[in-house]
Amino acid sequence: MSSKLRSVYRCGECGGESPKWLGRCPACEAWGSLVEELERPAAALPVLGGRTARATPIGDVDLAAWTARPTAIPELDRVLGGGLVPGSVTLLGGEPGIGKSTLLLQVLANLAASGARCLLVTAEESAQQVRLRAERLGTMHPGLLLLPETTVPYVLAAVDEHRPDVLVVDSIQTVFDPDLGSAPGSVAQVRECAHRLVREAKERGMTTVLVGHVTKEGGLAGPRVLEHVVDTVLSFEGDRHHALRLLRAAKHRFGSTSELGLFEMTERGLIGVPDPSALFLTDRLWGTAGSIVVPTIEGHRPLLVEVQALVTPTNAVQPRRGAQGLDHGRLTLLLAVLGGFAQADVHVSAVGGVKIVEPGADLAIALALVSSLRSTPMRPDLVACGEIGLGGELRQVAQTPRRLAEAARLGFRRAIVPRSAPDGPAEMTLVRVANVREAIEAAGLAPQSG
Repeated sequence: MSSKLRSVYRCGECGGESPKWLGRCPACEAWGSLVEELERPAAALPVLGGRTARATPIGDVDLAAWTARPTAIPELDRVLGGGLVPGSVTLLGGEPGIGKSTLLLQVLANLAASGARCLLVTAEESAQQVRLRAERLGTMHPGLLLLPETTVPYVLAAVDEHRPDVLVVDSIQTVFDPDLGSAPGSVAQVRECAHRLVREAKERGMTTVLVGHVTKEGGLAGPRVLEHVVDTVLSFEGDRHHALRLLRAAKHRFGSTSELGLFEMTERGLIGVPDPSALFLTDRLWGTAGSIVVPTIEGHRPLLVEVQALVTPTNAVQPRRGAQGLDHGRLTLLLAVLGGFAQADVHVSAVGGVKIVEPGADLAIALALVSSLRSTPMRPDLVACGEIGLGGELRQVAQTPRRLAEAARLGFRRAIVPRSAPDGPAEMTLVRVANVREAIEAAGLAPQSG
């Protein structure tokens, strides 16, 4: 081993260092995450002969150069607050095959058509593969340059030669710096390569997008420092078996993180979905037991999602509990509040591949469970929203008027809401209830006496 290299053990989760291998990271307490790496000692900082920047009054800072550049993809521009900002660095994460490369290829083609110089560094696919995709999507443009390269110095040399306005690196885990002793994809490589690309983007005012891998849990792979050095972190989600894709901003220094972008994957690429509620309810079967619509809020966007429940008797010692697109822990809590499901397998699902994590769906899930248990369908123009407490009481949720207005727009005329909920649209009848028992009676699911 060369004396110029030193051996360290670095955590793949948080980037923390340890002089020796440990089974558990002392920084983040993750098990089995320390990996040996070889790195050079840090060189002494050069003596600066003069300052490269001057302090100026905050009111004199020029904002003209930092105006967002629209991508001509409305759903993406909605999440970004207008578009990509020059000099910004965006990290786009998502599962393999979800459509990250497709989305970025469409973005680059639109930007190139508007006159921007675009460079796509494809470190995972060959140039031929990318061209075939571009031909299929109709995104061929002479202003879009393609560089199949994995070495950072060569990438920076191409940036210096072509001086692009927009740079996309797909992906940050596959590029590496040969001066580092570690392998591509290691913590040191990901961190140092990201730092070099971020520094280049800031110095040149070049919009940069880095594609990142995700872990089995859905989080971005690599050290947390990767999320800290970038300006924007986008999460591209969806079920491969459904056409719907959701784009969220987990971090955004230039705007809000509350917006949601929705896309539909087609043979011609990703298409924005301006009316997602109508898409979710297109194939709904009316008059089916265990089915109800819940008005949810994703960021600032109201969505109507069908919730389905299936309850079947079982003699198993431990009945099955399945939740697709819903929080499994929340389902367990609701079953405990409702009671009567000890000898039944329970399956609940949010239709369309969307995930509902807010407590505002509690009431709809509970009504769907009781409807399936008693094989009694609810009226088709009914929606329900509200949070259920451990005592069975109902609590109002945020932005109830916006939820109900979206439901009224699509023809729903009756809503079961908590007693303290504010008024809804004039064309909708609100049934105010205080607890789960009253909600079950209002939905017509109470058992018939005699």
